[in-house]
Amino acid sequence: MELDERKLKILKAIICNYLETGEPVGSRTISKYTDLNLSSATIRNEMADLEEMGYILQPHTSAGRIPSDKGYRLYVDSMLREKEREVEDMKEVLLEKADKLENLLKQAARVLAVNTNYTTMITGPQYSSKKVKFLQLSEVDANQLLAVIVLEGNIVKNKMIRTAEAIDKETLLKLNILLNTCLQGLNLNDINLPLIQRMKEQAAGHGTVVSDILDAISQAVSEQEDVEIFTSGATNILKYPELSDTEKASSLLGALEEKQQLGELMAGIPDGPGEQHGIQVFIGDETPLESMKDCAVVTATYRIEEGVYGKVGIIGPKRMDYERVVASLQSLMSQLDEIFKKE
Repeated sequence: MELDERKLKILKAIICNYLETGEPVGSRTISKYTDLNLSSATIRNEMADLEEMGYILQPHTSAGRIPSDKGYRLYVDSMLREKEREVEDMKEVLLEKADKLENLLKQAARVLAVNTNYTTMITGPQYSSKKVKFLQLSEVDANQLLAVIVLEGNIVKNKMIRTAEAIDKETLLKLNILLNTCLQGLNLNDINLPLIQRMKEQAAGHGTVVSDILDAISQAVSEQEDVEIFTSGATNILKYPELSDTEKASSLLGALEEKQQLGELMAGIPDGPGEQHGIQVFIGDETPLESMKDCAVVTATYRIEEGVYGKVGIIGPKRMDYERVVASLQSLMSQLDEIFKKE
């Protein structure tokens, strides 16, 4: 017999409630946890069918039910299929948006360089959100797991985890369910000691593995991605005598070509306080890079959506036309706001 939508929802409610409490689940509890608006009697009948089909079990000490391995398997398989469909549906849209955004940022850098006659740089989007959307553990060998962590914004992190004990398939299955049930939607900062302790207790003798997995998730989420940087007008700095002597020009052009240095420069500049786009001006020794100590750097922050942002920077001599530069940045920020709002 194939499970209909009602049975699937009741099975999911039983599994989620059992994972949360560790106690057998009764029909009255299910009636509070589902949106089916069914009576306890109707739910009891459905639970009897689920038991007969082998998806749930009734411990001899209780009238409540617990999931069977078959029930866990159906739950995880349906959950994975759902996530795979989500990813496939979004893949084309995300690729198209990423391509459009890259072209937009390159064009913005060119326009700024032309309008100001200085050198410009724009970082690709970065993500401040650390919320866990989905997590999957897969076996690599007897003592090694691969954790695939999907964060809000569809950022995917991979981490290899070496375990002190061998993990069989059924244990791996239950750990996947436990981790997704407990961590889905949580920020990294929300994973506190009481939650970790509860997860260890529910892991039924595999608390050390849970600790290893949580450590790996923390490391993966905290790792900084290489941020793409688009530059334009690099040779504009040669128009200013105070920056055009051989040594200074070589140092500046080298820094502009070395994207890692630019990434560190932009990452080291905090958002400006109290302003929507945080326009800030750094003059001479205030600039984070040694090669730019004879320059001024003006920066702003663009925001695509909540938790997704990037930085814009303009580099020129200390005697740059600050009024014009700030006005150009404000104009660009307004235009980007309109574009992102429409998208």
